[in-house]
Amino acid sequence: MRGAPSFNDVTSGAARDAGGWLGALPVSVLATDASGMIVRWDRTAQDLLGYPSREVLGRHIAELLHPGADRSLGRSLWDRAVTGRGVTGTVTAWHRTGRPLELEIWAAPVPARTRGGTTVLVFAADAHAASSIRGSSAVWDGLFARSPVGIAILDTQLRFLRVNPALEAMNGLPQAAHVGRRPVEVLPGVNAADMEAAMRQVLDTGQPVLDARRTGRTPADPDRDHVWSCSYVRLEDPDGEPIGLTATLIDITLRQQAQLEAEAGRRRLALVNEATSKIGTSLDLERTAQELAHAAVPDLADTVTVDILDSLATSSELGPGLVGGSALRRLGKAPQTGSVVSDLLAPLGRTLTFPANAPYTQTLAERRPFVIACFDERAIAPAARHTATPAELLKHGVHSFMMVPLLARGMVLGLATCYRSRPLGPFTDDDVALAGELASRAAVCVDNARLYHREHDTALILQRSMLPQHITPPSGIEVAHRYVPAGDVNEVGGDWYDVIRLEGGKAALAIGDVMGHGTTAAAVMGRLSASVRALARLDLDPRELFHHLEAALEDLSAPMLATFLYAVVDPANGLCRITRAGHPPPAVVAPDGTARLLDVPPGTPLGVGGTRFTTTDTLLEPGSLLLLYTDGLVEARGSDIDERLAELTHLLTQPSPSLEQLCDTLLTHLVPASADDDIALLAARLRRPTT
Repeated sequence: MRGAPSFNDVTSGAARDAGGWLGALPVSVLATDASGMIVRWDRTAQDLLGYPSREVLGRHIAELLHPGADRSLGRSLWDRAVTGRGVTGTVTAWHRTGRPLELEIWAAPVPARTRGGTTVLVFAADAHAASSIRGSSAVWDGLFARSPVGIAILDTQLRFLRVNPALEAMNGLPQAAHVGRRPVEVLPGVNAADMEAAMRQVLDTGQPVLDARRTGRTPADPDRDHVWSCSYVRLEDPDGEPIGLTATLIDITLRQQAQLEAEAGRRRLALVNEATSKIGTSLDLERTAQELAHAAVPDLADTVTVDILDSLATSSELGPGLVGGSALRRLGKAPQTGSVVSDLLAPLGRTLTFPANAPYTQTLAERRPFVIACFDERAIAPAARHTATPAELLKHGVHSFMMVPLLARGMVLGLATCYRSRPLGPFTDDDVALAGELASRAAVCVDNARLYHREHDTALILQRSMLPQHITPPSGIEVAHRYVPAGDVNEVGGDWYDVIRLEGGKAALAIGDVMGHGTTAAAVMGRLSASVRALARLDLDPRELFHHLEAALEDLSAPMLATFLYAVVDPANGLCRITRAGHPPPAVVAPDGTARLLDVPPGTPLGVGGTRFTTTDTLLEPGSLLLLYTDGLVEARGSDIDERLAELTHLLTQPSPSLEQLCDTLLTHLVPASADDDIALLAARLRRPTT
């Protein structure tokens, strides 16, 4: 068995483990018998007074006092200590080097191992050092008591030894509820396990931990989460061994909340900026609605649908009011796959009808968001009487719901519906504001698309109304023509064509392209085509006709340019007089099937001014084919114009049963998808004389 600890082991350990200011002060430990003879002398006593143990053991303790001191006082102290009364005091000792040394002593009787004997245990320390330590301790005690920072001292087992009033207030518990217990026992409502792991790391490594976060709730405020910044520092004895640690805590809940709000604000701004670049990339209603749905998932909501007024989706018009209810077309939904909640909702393209008192209609009529922060059985009860969908949504985790109207230029165009099913908390006022911002941006894009479609349709109707409705060429010429408007993502342009009967059996073939788009280009095209028809019947020289057209363009309020090609064909002799104003060159297919582009001076577009136009005469054999076209037929993004013209002439060499079939073939091969620009096409063939 292990023997009992020696006297020196016990007394040295007691001094070392005393803690506080005593643990920081070198304290010597010695002992005397009942008569005052020194019987124990430790190493610290030797360091303090300079005497090795062999020189003091067996001597009376009073002999170590300064010669000038009252040694009777020293004897009386020991007499009192022997009688069982502990004594403290200050004496002047005599250092081995011959200098006086003020000592503070603490003496108390300890029963000796021999029956009836008494040993006096004496602790001695430098009085000046002790006084300094006490002064520091007083400062520490004042700081500990008055500091607004929570402070705790824990032992190496992470048990509280002491807490200051500030920490008592933070935790809502008195010091007595802390002492002897670990953080996980005192504060189960915070992340105490994480705190203890950080504390053990400090005890093991000696490296402080700064600004660790304690989060959760304490008895001081059991209904609200708080955040504290914690720092841990190891406490060590003079030998560098750990004897515990100190913890300081600052409640940073308000600061953290401000940081979280600022971070949330930055995230909202980033989402809005990102949505700005993603919403409205085209003037297509369906695409814009889908872009809004994708922009809101998952940062704002887990599922989003976007519904547009059915009248707007079908005819670009707002339609009747909402007195009798509302009809909405679902044009956007995200995610489209892989979501149970999304699968429960109506698919894209479906028209949904709601009565006048339904939340959907009310949101449109009142033009303000409708929010169910807590989506529960009580909240869905009114709707559950009419449909099982709300109950299914609740069953699959939807816990918060909101609808936001799409408003633009004082008009309501539809609404966006947001569902939240992840554990992110209900929709807040900030979420509603963010949804409103996204909806507002999308609504402007939707309204732009509406206005675009209306103008597009107006321009298309105007342009088609101004194209010749019934073309009756002279008997010696066969013609076919096509007009293809631009696709939905482009504007209607000013392409046009005409065939005008002239005196003597001749015909004027005209084709042009007003630069620009929309109703303005269509209106100028109508004015220009009417002028050409009127001037052609005057049998003017082509060059004079071109100058009259330039004068007509100069009369416009805004400058306009137009390319134009004018060919006068006499089927009786095959003479063809061609004049160009910046227009693509005509193509000719000879009776033997060979095709080529006619070399005609290009000129400059009408409206440039100061141009001397040139007329080129060419003879066409009977059976020859003359093709006029606008640039939309041969120009394409990323393609070389010469290659496209070569492809055109190659297609013209292929046999075709009719002019109608030829026009279709050219459009099919050269414009396989939706046209990027308007296309006008006019094909004319000189009939062979009958025998």
